[in-house]
Amino acid sequence: MAGCARGSVRAVLAFLLAPALVTQLVAPARGRGGRGHGDWGAAELLPPLPPRENAALVARFVTNLCDWGALATISTQEGVRGRPFADVLSLSDGPLGKGSGVPYFYLSPLQQSVGNLQENPYATLTMSLAETSFCRKYGFDPQSPLCAHIILSGTVIKVSETEMDVAKNSLFIRHPEMKTWPSSHNWFFAKLNITNIWVLDYFGGPKIVTPAEYYNATFQ
Repeated sequence: MAGCARGSVRAVLAFLLAPALVTQLVAPARGRGGRGHGDWGAAELLPPLPPRENAALVARFVTNLCDWGALATISTQEGVRGRPFADVLSLSDGPLGKGSGVPYFYLSPLQQSVGNLQENPYATLTMSLAETSFCRKYGFDPQSPLCAHIILSGTVIKVSETEMDVAKNSLFIRHPEMKTWPSSHNWFFAKLNITNIWVLDYFGGPKIVTPAEYYNATFQ
């Protein structure tokens, strides 16, 4: 009789606790990436999207909020030589709310994209607010133009000695794990030298922004 009672108690507890356990299992990690990159990943803490008519400011906003992007290069790999080759790379333009607009990277010669860039430095970078909870909050599909994303094209180059500290601080403040990556991989700092910018944040096609407009946009 006592065994039946204990079994009933366990069944009731399991029934009551199941929803909470499921919630914990499926809930997204706090922060951007769940790795202590800040809490702007929480929809209620995201700063408001800049006015859509100010495309340059929207572009700066997206660049600053994004911790990573998809970089497309021209492949040098056998079997796919000359074809587009995309890879996900961590990046940063500086501290949250205080970005410079320059996408900095921490790269290694061991990466396939770096091998491609050594032969052809031209590349295109895509970043999207789908990385944050902004689009989930409003129910926007990542491919929808309402889920603001930008496309930056140009050349990837190593940063100069005078820019080294800026690139290092920009990346390490957003990606502290980079400090511990093995030195044997010969990491170096690089940036995208932007020549063309497209902004998709509403219907009607992309908006074209010049690099001058982009860098002159007042962003806070």
